[in-house]
Amino acid sequence: MAKWGEGDPRWIVEERADATNVNNWHWTERDASNWSTDKLKTLFLAVQVQNEEGKCEVTEVSKLDGEASINNRKGKLIFFYEWSVKLNWTGTSKSGVQYKGHVEIPNLSDENSVDEVEISVSLAKDEPDTNLVALMKEEGVKLLREAMGIYISTLKTEFTQGMILPTVNGESVDPVGQPALKTEELKLVQAFTHAPATLEADRGGKFHMVDGNVSGEFTDLVPEKHIVMKWRFKSWPEGHFATITLTFIDKNGETELCMEGRGIPAPEEERTRQGWQRYYFEGIKQTFGYGARLF
Repeated sequence: MAKWGEGDPRWIVEERADATNVNNWHWTERDASNWSTDKLKTLFLAVQVQNEEGKCEVTEVSKLDGEASINNRKGKLIFFYEWSVKLNWTGTSKSGVQYKGHVEIPNLSDENSVDEVEISVSLAKDEPDTNLVALMKEEGVKLLREAMGIYISTLKTEFTQGMILPTVNGESVDPVGQPALKTEELKLVQAFTHAPATLEADRGGKFHMVDGNVSGEFTDLVPEKHIVMKWRFKSWPEGHFATITLTFIDKNGETELCMEGRGIPAPEEERTRQGWQRYYFEGIKQTFGYGARLF
């Protein structure tokens, strides 16, 4: 339940009853399984090699069992993936004779590097011997490893777009002087508010959001500690700003966010609270797949 002081609205994001994101205003997990399935199929089906003996190509992904997810724990992204893969391949000799074969990849996982992943290439039952097997075992396997490497790389880049990334290459960064990070911050804000915005994520930096209906200025920003801002809604009396403070508290490996609003005009309290829930909390949940509840 929201805690309200006399003339001093105070909002606190607290523990969810369903235990999701408990005491948590950081983003815990994103399921990457469906995305991974599509990506791996596309990459494997593109594998094709050729030499003087003929050509070989992957024609079917007959089995793709497993899962993948991304966890954000205390500002670090942790990737989990584990897949068991079976492929069918077809070889065609220079004379036009076709051969069928199989590929098994039993241990594509975050516990193994790409070079450590086991890849077994064989001919289908009752197929006669052919030099195309050697082609598939040598050049084909190289391309299969490249495909797995691309999958892992894009999982860590393309799929994570939209997640809050307070680190770069596993190291904490100060957003001041990081143009690329600032650009990404603006994209994230525009994504969850579904409206144009301008944003200078520095002390003294101005912001305009939700088509100019919300504006203000950052008065203090300490990474992983707190954000303090002067904040106003367009319809408020000219020049009147509330003070919004977001405080991040480390609690046993999770992060609790306390949000406090001071100086909000009394007639605007409920509207402001609803606006924050709709455009910030629910917007983040719907856009990035993470949730917190405003009590």
